[in-house]
Amino acid sequence: MSYYLLTDEQIAFYREHGFIQLDNILSPDEVLELQQYMDELMSSSGDRAVDNSASRGAYYRVLNQRVNGWRDHGGYSRYAFHHRFAEAARQLTGTQGIAFFHDHALLKMPGDSQPTPWHQDFPYWPMNEPGALSIWVALDDVDENNGCMRFVPGSHKVGKLDPRKLTEETDLEQYAKGTVAEGRAPVTVRLKAGSCTFHNGLTFHYAHANHTEKPRRALAIIYMPEGTTYSGKKHVITDPQGLTPGQPIAGPLHPVLARAK
Repeated sequence: MSYYLLTDEQIAFYREHGFIQLDNILSPDEVLELQQYMDELMSSSGDRAVDNSASRGAYYRVLNQRVNGWRDHGGYSRYAFHHRFAEAARQLTGTQGIAFFHDHALLKMPGDSQPTPWHQDFPYWPMNEPGALSIWVALDDVDENNGCMRFVPGSHKVGKLDPRKLTEETDLEQYAKGTVAEGRAPVTVRLKAGSCTFHNGLTFHYAHANHTEKPRRALAIIYMPEGTTYSGKKHVITDPQGLTPGQPIAGPLHPVLARAK
């Protein structure tokens, strides 16, 4: 899997705006392979990944997801730990080492779909230091009809806000009121399959509902700078591991995937 070198302009854009679109981070053949692996993962009965949508309740209308699917599917794990993705994340953050927190296999289901409301990711993560980020890889072409993403440029400079319930609509005007992001127009990011976005864990973002007849498939992976420490916050991934508050989030489930040369 080849190295993915970012330009100085791309890195500067990410750091200024809190997100970036990168086209064709996967080849067409890789897209087809990962589509197959994700379909197999989401239809399997493996029990090591975490199925946050098992109840098929209100959250399922927002997202059907499996967390740490790499633990149930060897082929899928090749992409969850993909060096090309991790190295791009390392370059964007400028850190010496970038570590894996967890992955999401994400389906926005057709029919009774709901938007993913405006929110930040970082308030849900059990990390003391900001700087973590996510890659969101489209496995289907995405636009406003089936769940493409929207970002508020520069909103990562607001700082950490309270977490939002993802089953409840969030009004962006009220969410941003009184912050440096107030009045800023969101940017809609349409992607071809195999392209991706990265966004800072503090960046305001949203995804449209899926109004088509097919699931919208995406792979998301959360990365953190090496040495990021555990806050002690309850979290489905860290709770069973016996991590110590104030100590780095590390160990066999959180390998360092890329280092500066």
